Amino acid sequence: MRDTRESRLLLVLLITTAFALITVDIRGGEDSPVDGARQAAAAVFGPIENGVAGAVDPIGNAVSAVRDSGDRHDRLAALERENAALKAELGSDDRNRSRAKQLDTLLKVAGQGQYGIKGAQVIAIGAAQGFSWTITIDIGANDGVKRDMTVLNGDGLVGRVTTVGPNTATVLLANDPDFTVGTRMEAGDELGFASGQGDRPLRVELLNGKAEIKKGDRLVTFGSQADKPFVPGVPVGTVSRVDPSGGGLTRTLYVTPFVGFTKLDIVGVVVQAPEKDPRDTVLPKKPKPTPTPTVTVTVTPSAPAGGQDQQEQ
Repeated sequence: MRDTRESRLLLVLLITTAFALITVDIRGGEDSPVDGARQAAAAVFGPIENGVAGAVDPIGNAVSAVRDSGDRHDRLAALERENAALKAELGSDDRNRSRAKQLDTLLKVAGQGQYGIKGAQVIAIGAAQGFSWTITIDIGANDGVKRDMTVLNGDGLVGRVTTVGPNTATVLLANDPDFTVGTRMEAGDELGFASGQGDRPLRVELLNGKAEIKKGDRLVTFGSQADKPFVPGVPVGTVSRVDPSGGGLTRTLYVTPFVGFTKLDIVGVVVQAPEKDPRDTVLPKKPKPTPTPTVTVTVTPSAPAGGQDQQEQ
């Protein structure tokens, strides 16, 4: 349509008519005279709107999904962080439970042997002052620790204190080659001296070369004069091998220590010796032997070879 005076007049007329219809529709409410026309328009254009909506909705849903996926990713990352924190807390709880168990066992041993102890934590392990098997503990002279005091844990003999500082102390472990402790066999008076061999079993030289010793027998500390460096009755280990007696003055045993020297954590320094020797009371109870099932095999005698041939003849 050309932009003429007539066209502009027609446009103004249409706009005026539209406003008039809108005014009449608003004032008429539900009884509006244009309601029928509106319904007819809805019937004509409704299917077209539905088709357009059907085509647009998947795109809208995709956009919404991308937006929600970002939210879900953020939530997932937050959950993963919370999960990691819970695992770390659980690990800490596991360690605390392990330490509590070690401390409980240590106190039980101290009670059985009537040892006055100072609890300590291992804060370092390694070479110190020329010793190859040592640990450093977090208590020292300020806690009443002195040189040549016995160190134990819930399993048995750990070592002896060699160097003391104000707040720390160095302990020579029982498996060090320079370590020697007097021992006594369980339920007997056979005495000997145990020496460390690093990561190998302890070597024990019994004073009685004819002593009757077998695998599985156990040893405790014999004790030193004035209880330094060793108090009596501390579990040492179990005999794992006995060298054949060669008629010598001594007899050699190899003993697996009760203590695991590579996984020490909570230990106790004996600051007060027992009033009397606890003998074997600190040793753990022996495990009950598991019965071995007995299998009976019945052999059915077979017919003598060639018997069938003899019958045929």
